[in-house]
Amino acid sequence: MNVFILNAGSSSLKYQLMNPVTKNVLAVGICERIGIDGVLKHEFGDGQELKIDVSMPTHKEAIELVLRTLTDGEGKVIDSIDDIEAIGHRAVHGGEEFASSVMVTEKVIETMKKLIPLAPLHNPANIMGMEICQELMPGKPNVAVFDTAFHQTMPDYAYMYALPYDQYTKHGIRKYGFHGTSHFFVSNEARGMLDKKHNTRIIVCHLGNGSSVSAVLNGKCIDTSMGLTPVQGLMMGTRAGDVGAGAISFMMSQEGMTINETLDLMNKKSGILGISGKSSDLREVLDGMQEGDDRCRLAVDMVAYNIKKYVGSYVAALDGVDALCFTGGIGENSALIREIVCAGLDGMGLNIDPTKNNKRSNKARDIATNSSAARIFVIPTNEEYVIASDTYKIVSGLEK
Repeated sequence: MNVFILNAGSSSLKYQLMNPVTKNVLAVGICERIGIDGVLKHEFGDGQELKIDVSMPTHKEAIELVLRTLTDGEGKVIDSIDDIEAIGHRAVHGGEEFASSVMVTEKVIETMKKLIPLAPLHNPANIMGMEICQELMPGKPNVAVFDTAFHQTMPDYAYMYALPYDQYTKHGIRKYGFHGTSHFFVSNEARGMLDKKHNTRIIVCHLGNGSSVSAVLNGKCIDTSMGLTPVQGLMMGTRAGDVGAGAISFMMSQEGMTINETLDLMNKKSGILGISGKSSDLREVLDGMQEGDDRCRLAVDMVAYNIKKYVGSYVAALDGVDALCFTGGIGENSALIREIVCAGLDGMGLNIDPTKNNKRSNKARDIATNSSAARIFVIPTNEEYVIASDTYKIVSGLEK
């Protein structure tokens, strides 16, 4: 089964064409600057690349261009749209309504529209992608795979905020968590690497421009760092992470900032960028630290310290740990961050092997010492495979 995987953003559109049974990826690409001028970057075959500069006034033109590129011309990988048997959509926020992936129906779309206040930047674009695919490929099944679904197994005492209870009952204000497809994939891979499907205590650190940590007990999430929105939790590329409400209100009063200005600052101008003053890209900040830039050093120390705090708290929540996993662009590629995070965690049974840690590989691997009581894994994530696999199972009737 060929599954067309779609991740629709406000001005971009990421896609893959994959067979989830064989795990064969036929093509991968992105449409950028939708509504501005437009560029398509398309990868196919044995590392071949194609770039097309073309006007994309809306997401509809972008998806039409992708489908033409997949079926015709230099970037062709299938004979016709008929070779696409299903469409799997990344859906950011499912609230409490969706604890698993679902077939897209009118009722599902209406429910997602009601959840737009929880994800005003993401859900409208996700919904748009679904409706356009229904229009362009009528009759083909569409499946929504929610970032929040994996975290719906959290107990109430973990996801509730200590606000008046009616803020939860009236407005759904609680922790939801994100990056769920990545946390699911990596924790499941870790269980396989442990060769242990039961009584597993796994901590997953998904570290990239957006970062989150989860505590996974026996394959079920019991806590995660992101909250109502993705700004809570770890310090990230441009997001502030955990900041006290008093500090936010004081900053607003001192600067005369509106709520929207404050959210823009906390989401787009804070984190690694805000502290370093150099970049949101940790690689550039690590270079700056090596050159003696003290603000870059501070940003790196803060990133690692924040991760370590969450790891320690989740060891407590899990009553121990069998595996600590690193994934995402930073988690998979930054040996220094892994080293700093794991330094001093010997008492928790986590002992990193410097030689294994510094050996580069694009495959899942164990970087703990042989004598470490718990394992430390680096596992490349594959969120697209989760979306394709869920789509295949639902469309094939394997998940009822």
